[in-house]
Amino acid sequence: MDKTRRTFLKSAGLAGGAALAAVSLDAQRSGTLAQGSAGGSEPQDLPKGMTFCSLQRGAGTGLGLRTERGILDVAAAEEALKEKAPTSISAVFAGAGDIGGLKRLAARASAAHFLAEDKAAFAPCVTSPEKIVCIGLNYRKHAAETGQPVPTQPILFNKYNTALNACGGVIAVSKEKAEKFDYEAELVIVIGRTARNVPEAEALNYIFGYCTGNDFTARDLQSRSSQWMLGKTLDGSGPIGPWLVTADQVNGDNLKIECRVNGELRQSSNTSDMVFNCKQLVSYISHHMTLKPGDIIFTGTPEGVISGYPKDKQVWLKPGDTLSTSIEKLGELTFTLT
Repeated sequence: MDKTRRTFLKSAGLAGGAALAAVSLDAQRSGTLAQGSAGGSEPQDLPKGMTFCSLQRGAGTGLGLRTERGILDVAAAEEALKEKAPTSISAVFAGAGDIGGLKRLAARASAAHFLAEDKAAFAPCVTSPEKIVCIGLNYRKHAAETGQPVPTQPILFNKYNTALNACGGVIAVSKEKAEKFDYEAELVIVIGRTARNVPEAEALNYIFGYCTGNDFTARDLQSRSSQWMLGKTLDGSGPIGPWLVTADQVNGDNLKIECRVNGELRQSSNTSDMVFNCKQLVSYISHHMTLKPGDIIFTGTPEGVISGYPKDKQVWLKPGDTLSTSIEKLGELTFTLT
């Protein structure tokens, strides 16, 4: 790690205790939930017991629902059966349409409206987040392998929508002015309600669900300065999916997480090693900006990244490599470098 970045992290750490104390005090003072707006502009009761995906449909995308019969192509089924169901994941976040219509469609749809999972052309499971917030050094063992202290407050950076990518997608590293490409298996939180100044005790109520992600990174660009953004925002460098699993089915703070490169296991850990858990991250971020339905949070990566290896053993990713990220209960995300 370069000297500039070390200095930045140390200076951030000095202010950490005070910052967290202020957040805690603000949370105590607020004492109430930051409720989403009324009138159906977003769901008052978040969906439960559902696993969503987004499917490529021509030049656009449509909603998919994972069922025992395969993936229900919701847009196609809704066009035929007229149950007033939402037909995109953005519509689900906005509370547009009748969420109960999805179950009615699944019950009524013919075989022609279902896709086999291995035949599906996935889009990013969240297609248009207003914010993509990422957390650095959020696993204790990862901080240790990089020679950094465990953060005393979450380290925030961001990606942009041009970084979004899907299961089965490609990242064109050969077109980038960088050489040190690295993987970062990550749990991704998806926000379901507008959240501002949310107390930790209530923060889980604002999570719509979780998905598998990979914060693909160009380390040589990341370390150019104390600001990490350049190495984190390459086109396609934020693959997520294929599944978006509703929060009632998952404990985000206790999930096995792994990453493989060309079939070789590189990362194997559990989200229980996170320094800041899911409710802490949502609460902390909401005290600094408004989180909205469909916003996503990359929660950090465990140990095992290439940049954590001794320098003589660092073999960076290259065109032709295939990566697989898997998280317990959330499924496997694959993509290829070209």
